[in-house]
Amino acid sequence: MPDTLTVPAAFNGPRESGNGGYAAGALAAFVGEPAEVSLRSPVPLDRELSVVGEADGSVRLLDGETLVGEARAIEGLDLELPEPVSVKEARRATTGYRGLSEGEFSHCFVCGKARADGLKVFAGEVEGRGLVASTWVPPTWVEEQGDVPRELIWAVLDCPTYFATHMEGEMSAAVLARISAEVLGPVEIGAEHVVIGWPIEVDDRKHHAGSAVFSAAGELLARARALMIEPRQA
Repeated sequence: MPDTLTVPAAFNGPRESGNGGYAAGALAAFVGEPAEVSLRSPVPLDRELSVVGEADGSVRLLDGETLVGEARAIEGLDLELPEPVSVKEARRATTGYRGLSEGEFSHCFVCGKARADGLKVFAGEVEGRGLVASTWVPPTWVEEQGDVPRELIWAVLDCPTYFATHMEGEMSAAVLARISAEVLGPVEIGAEHVVIGWPIEVDDRKHHAGSAVFSAAGELLARARALMIEPRQA
């Protein structure tokens, strides 16, 4: 019998589907980190999904016969990180957060401005750095044996990558297609952290970006590289 995975409704990204980073992190647990996860279709909420192992060690996430995602372990991330951002800079950056108070992603549990119980990762541009940053204090409701669960850290790594490639100009629609990530150290509940995102490359509809979570002292705790794709115009 295959394993299963369920994304609770509270962990949505768009209104009616799961946060891509959260779903990817939950699926990555089946293959180990660092891992690369590709999302093939919107992640259903509050529905038991099948996790099917493959001969090469990878896994597929299925909703019936619909392929939702795939995950595989990787040896490492091809990712060059910027210098950390100070807590003071990150606090200031949140005042320039471009997330909307209404719309499809306004209730995302990570970055939604309309979400009172969300993680409140509001990554805005850091002046002169070419990246976005936000402070983040993991709330007590995420507690699991004293540390923040890895799938929630993956979720926090996801959202800033969008804003890193949309620091100016029109806020085009884009969805997470692939994310490679690893958690390097424990993230402490109740402590202030710094989350950053930076653009790597934009190729037509494809947006590549990196992200990282640091302690207030600048210790790297998690990192990711993401690919977001704009939907084709009708």
